[in-house]
This record gives sequence, structure tokens and C-alpha cells, in this order.
Amino acid sequence: MERPSGSKPGISFQPARDPGKPLGRRSFLKLAAATAGSVAAARPVSAAEPSSNYPPGEPPWSLSVGAGVVDRPYGKPADFEAGVIRRNVPWLTAGTESSISFSPIQSLHGIITPNGLFFERYHAGRPDVDPHQHRLMIHGLVERPRLFDVNDVVRYPSVSRIHFIECPANGGMEWRGAQLNSLQFTHGMISCAEWTGVKLSTLLDDAGLKPEAKWVMFEGADGAHMNRSIPIEKCLDDCLIVYAQNGEALRPEQGYPLRLVVPGWEGNVSVKWLRRIKVGDQPWYSREETSKYTDLMADGKSRGFTWSIDAKSVVTFPCPEKPLAKPGLYEVRGLAWTGNGKVRQVDVSFDGGVSWHTATLQEPILSKALTRFAIPWTWDGQPALVQSRVIDETGYVQPTIEDLRKVRGVNSVYHNNAIQTWQVKADGSVYDVQLT
Repeated sequence: MERPSGSKPGISFQPARDPGKPLGRRSFLKLAAATAGSVAAARPVSAAEPSSNYPPGEPPWSLSVGAGVVDRPYGKPADFEAGVIRRNVPWLTAGTESSISFSPIQSLHGIITPNGLFFERYHAGRPDVDPHQHRLMIHGLVERPRLFDVNDVVRYPSVSRIHFIECPANGGMEWRGAQLNSLQFTHGMISCAEWTGVKLSTLLDDAGLKPEAKWVMFEGADGAHMNRSIPIEKCLDDCLIVYAQNGEALRPEQGYPLRLVVPGWEGNVSVKWLRRIKVGDQPWYSREETSKYTDLMADGKSRGFTWSIDAKSVVTFPCPEKPLAKPGLYEVRGLAWTGNGKVRQVDVSFDGGVSWHTATLQEPILSKALTRFAIPWTWDGQPALVQSRVIDETGYVQPTIEDLRKVRGVNSVYHNNAIQTWQVKADGSVYDVQLT
């Protein structure tokens, strides 16, 4: 394929391709159009489009009394934001009971994901848990086994912390090539919230760990009894047993009434609908940490217990759902995160990585949370290749997809934290591509 203007000399250019028959090109274009946000950019009023709704005219909604407070006992977004929703890829899994919905990060602002837009991942569907009958058991290598109801947990000293949760398969369809022309589908398996609950260490201390305690197994109350093994050091560090998200009780899709949150680690270890905590002296090697959630390497071996989320970033504007309207000055925006602590720096390139420019990090900059970045860019109407590259506080630098493939091959579906490339065309449209 002909190399686009602005790309690196000596590299091939690979655009997003259709991953299979179930969704054709026209369907992709329709889907991308549907995912576009509904908030239009402010623009000047021209003489060719007069409207009595513009100042100093009075629009009809300001000439009458609006609905009262009892009209919406539980708030909802404006009707004009109806397109800002979670979406799924129907052919990605065998059924919705064991599938994923993607958060519309292209349309979100700040670092907190609204509860209704937080991405979903199920292994056996969403259970309808009765909080009055739900119990949390702590047993195994402890001095005092415990059986808590929800109110028992809520009585303990509480903490609130902001952390992201990312599915390790976020970007997993991109290992072999650019697939889905959509930011929501390439990076939408991440969300960030304020979590309120109890330190896991508090409950384990209350139960009394025995000296030989080295690992802890967490099990959910869903039909899959989803479970994972976590080293005791992480459990005693920053893990939380939470009952609230962004100021309200957990939603059913996020583990109501209790869930585990393991900051900075892959999302599946943050077990939802938590019912059992068993302390042992070795990992359990469950289905979800042997045949699943391991990284198949080129030599046929698998990396196991690859919990930590390495540094990652993505430009959220422009992106396929948010094209450029016309040449001129723009603020390029994006998100960065790392499971290793705080984001230290984000660089942005407009020429496919030939040159880099340091972006501004927007407060707050928190450990193991999403961080916003921005940089001004005057687009001259010429094709461009927009990328972002994050460096975290440990010095880790976000790699290219080729860097990752050299080490890990293309067999895995997990832990793809490669630099994302958006191709901006002369008409302002944006496409998912890979530079190889």
C-alpha cells in the first residue's frame, strides 16, 4: 500500500481491516457513525443561517416552565446525549453472558467514568444478588474464620480511592493488525472510578493470618464462581473490599453488593459479587489463571500471573469517532495510565513518531488512576499520523506494537499496551492504522 504523507520512511502502513465476515465494512462505518458523540463544537453564527433561537432571540425552552423535581427521581443524561452509551461487538464472544461492553471513552470528560458507562465483563452473566442474603466468608490459614453480612463490612473504617480498572484484553484484537476503526472498541475496556470500602488488610488482620499464609483466593457469587489467586503481599498493600462506586452503591454489573478492587492490576482479579476469601500457602491455579488470562508466546509457552498493567496512553481527540472539522487550531486530548504508580510524562507525535512534543498533564495526577493530557496543534489540512507515548514514574516507556511483537509474538490477546496510531486524512476523517 502506498505510504501516506507524513509517515516514517522505510516503514509499511497497515490500516484497520475487517476481522471477519460477521461485520462488513459498511456495518463498521455505520457503527463508527453511531458511536460519535452528540456534543457539537461551538461555531459562529453566519448570516446564511439566521435563527430566532440564537441570542439575543429567545428559544422556546426559555419561554415556559420546565418539568419539576419529581419528573426524574433518578437522574439521567440529556436526550441529546443518547448516543453516549456502552457498546459490544456481537461476534467477539459466544454470547452476551460471557462478554464485554466497551466504555465510550471518546465522549467522556475528566478522569471519572460515570457508573452507567463503566465497561462490563461477565463470565456467566450478571447475577441478581440479594444483599440481605449475601455473605462474605474468610477462611483457610487464618486464626479466626469469619462470615460477614454486608452491614458487617460497612461497619469497618472506610476509605475512598480513585483507581482505574482495565481488562487485560483491552486492545487484544489489535495484536495481529489494526481491526476495528473505533476508539471505543480499541481502548474502551478501561474505566476509572472513586471506590469506597474497607482495606482488605483490615479484614485479614481481623481474621488473623497464620505464619504460613502466602496466597489468597477470591471467589465471586456469579454462575462461573469466578476466582483468582493473589499473593499476600499485594493483598496487604492496597487492595480494597468495596461497596460503593462514585458515591452510590455498586451497580449490579460492577459487583453489587461487594467486590474486590486490586489497584493497577488486570481487571479480572478484581473479583465481583465477592463471596469467599480463602487464605493458603500457594496459588490455586484455577481455570482463569491457567487456560485463561495467560499470555501465549511465540514458542508455545505461556506467561502466567502477568497481573500488572504496564503504562499505556491513547489520543481521544481526534479519533475515528471524533474527526476534525476543518484546518485550524485544536487541543489534542488523551488519557494515560499505569499500574506502576503515577504518569510522569506524555509525548505526542503528529508524524508517526518521527518527532515528539511534550503534552501538559492535567490535574489530578493520581497513582493507578487515569490521567488527562493535552497539547495544542494547528492542523494545516494535510494528512497526519497522531500518536501518544507515556512514561511512568518508574521510567517505563510505552512501546510500539513492533517492540511488543518482537518479544511476545502475536498469539496473545492480553496486555497490548502499544502506542496507538490515528491516521488523519485531508478531509479530517480519522482511521485506526499500524506502522510496521
